[in-house]
Amino acid sequence: MPFSLPHLSWTEVKRDLVASVVVFLVALPLCMGIAVASGAPPAAGIITGIVGGLVVGCLAGSPLQVSGPAAGLTVIVWELIHEHGMERLAIVIMLAGIIQIKWAWLQLGQWFRAVSPSVIHGMLAGIGVLIFASQFHVMIDDTPKGSGLDNLLTLPSAVWKGLVADDATPMNHHLAARIGVLTITGLVAWNLMARGPLLALPAVLVGVSIATGTTLVLGLDINHVKVRDDLLSVIHLPTSAQFAHMLDTSMLAEALALAAIASVETLLSATAVDQLHRGPRTRYNRELFAQGVGNVLCGLLGALPVTGVIVRSAANVQAGARTRASTVCHGLWLLLFVAFLPFILRSIPTASLGAVLVFTGYKLVNPQAIRDLARHGRDEVLIYMGTLVTIVTTNLLTGVLVGIGLTVAKLIYTTQNLNSYYAHDRDGRFALHLEGVATFVSLPKLASSLEMIPPHADVVIRTESLVHIDHACLNLLENWRTLHETTGGHVSIDWDQLRQQSDHRSPTAGRREPARDQAA
Repeated sequence: MPFSLPHLSWTEVKRDLVASVVVFLVALPLCMGIAVASGAPPAAGIITGIVGGLVVGCLAGSPLQVSGPAAGLTVIVWELIHEHGMERLAIVIMLAGIIQIKWAWLQLGQWFRAVSPSVIHGMLAGIGVLIFASQFHVMIDDTPKGSGLDNLLTLPSAVWKGLVADDATPMNHHLAARIGVLTITGLVAWNLMARGPLLALPAVLVGVSIATGTTLVLGLDINHVKVRDDLLSVIHLPTSAQFAHMLDTSMLAEALALAAIASVETLLSATAVDQLHRGPRTRYNRELFAQGVGNVLCGLLGALPVTGVIVRSAANVQAGARTRASTVCHGLWLLLFVAFLPFILRSIPTASLGAVLVFTGYKLVNPQAIRDLARHGRDEVLIYMGTLVTIVTTNLLTGVLVGIGLTVAKLIYTTQNLNSYYAHDRDGRFALHLEGVATFVSLPKLASSLEMIPPHADVVIRTESLVHIDHACLNLLENWRTLHETTGGHVSIDWDQLRQQSDHRSPTAGRREPARDQAA
């Protein structure tokens, strides 16, 4: 997949450079915050951001989409690190990348967009709840608990620690909590008050900068980000023993789940980015290939998985980016910053990064999505709630599978929505009225309705209110008509109308029914 930059004017080059700086300022605190939330070293998130810019940015099928570590994968990555450690996580990420490359080769990119909005919103809300609950503990310099439910159930005690100076504990939880609240206050205030050129300065950066400056001026004794001077020291290439785990079926299953969720998040983000600009549209299979290459490299480097991220991508478009040069340069700025200014990162309080993720989790829940889904029926809200609750009480993969299962159940219910009732027409004939949708799923219901018709009856089957009928039901009607007429009965059906309601031709499509067999 060749890569080339179009011919750019100096004005366009300046726009891309300015946009890349804006995206860099947005990405830097998020890369570290997501790494901390995932239970990984902050530098691991930054390495993923660098790969997302320099590698994925060059290959991407969505030129203005920015890739890096995503909040949407925080929960599943935390679970993988908790169960297997960073070493085996690297193998899972590599396998996920290989799977994505294979999917791109099979031209499956478009299919990852075929997920119900109810499941997507439910997944994001479930992730938001889990991020909020776990990062609230980080925001007070405490340790997240073992599960999402534990984090939720211990929120009251975390609030108490944040409000009260307790001499019985070795950590200054109340001081960290105030820095966290200050971060969120600065972030929200900047979003509300920034005007004109100031809008180019990211609110996340403003909030973290205010909190960091306050911590340094007051000399507060709270936790700070731990980043080594040598970025290469964080990189641990997998050993031959680790590569042996690539044949472990449990690892393959986890890689498949990670690849699927990362691909859905990436390609839905790319679709959203397409709606924000008028430039080239996304080439989904190329984007999927780029993400796969990025994840193989992230696995090799011991970083976090990479996905397309809508927050950074939207900032990129709003800052005036025109080409992929902006995305690539943002990765370069991340690399240079970590290489030459790591001491600045070490001055950032961990509570401030936790607060950024608390605010991110709150935004992901998005109550407006429930109101939007409710306009399409209560079943959409039930799918949303089922996905959300299952993710919070079990895990991300189970929650998504439950959401998809509920969607399939709704589809099955809809496709078997066949209603039937009996009446007598104006000629005194026995009439069976069929309404709704008749598919193979409806065969038992249709067969029961036909069996209730008395032998020898002169019957007309009315299908004016039938929306659709498939070949299986057409076949059943034909076989039943043949059987009924052998007993001396008579059947009238408008076969021409049935053919218009089906994608398949009926068994009698090759001949026209006699006039006596046309429904009155």
